[in-house]
Amino acid sequence: MCQEYDGYARRTVELARDEALGLLASVPFGRIVFTSNALPAIRPVNHLVDSEGFVVVRTRLLSGLAALMRPGRSVVVAYEADEIDPVRRIGWSVVVTGLARTVTTPERVAEYGRTLQPWVEPRTAAVITIEPTIVSGLRLVA
Repeated sequence: MCQEYDGYARRTVELARDEALGLLASVPFGRIVFTSNALPAIRPVNHLVDSEGFVVVRTRLLSGLAALMRPGRSVVVAYEADEIDPVRRIGWSVVVTGLARTVTTPERVAEYGRTLQPWVEPRTAAVITIEPTIVSGLRLVA
């Protein structure tokens, strides 16, 4: 049974990098933030965190982000995921900021293709890795 909100204000606790990446790895989707036509754009995507700590997403080739990506070129993005209980008002949020690059190595594309199923037609999906240069996270606690 879920404990309801007790009426007291919550406090935030900053997460260490490893804990933040671990929480990010524990959920299947988040939001990628990038610039499109000089304006911020946000798209929900599924992801995984690989053994090197990189965030890996698959997205449509014609989506705003994939259209910016060229082999050998990187783009600064942010990636956010969270798990918030709206009844108890507790949970966490993690933001990773770093360079996004298109994965072009056939072996890595195939590997991620087996472990990360896109939400769109797989034949139209590009694999993108995000290097976690800045990792921040907060936990809402009672």
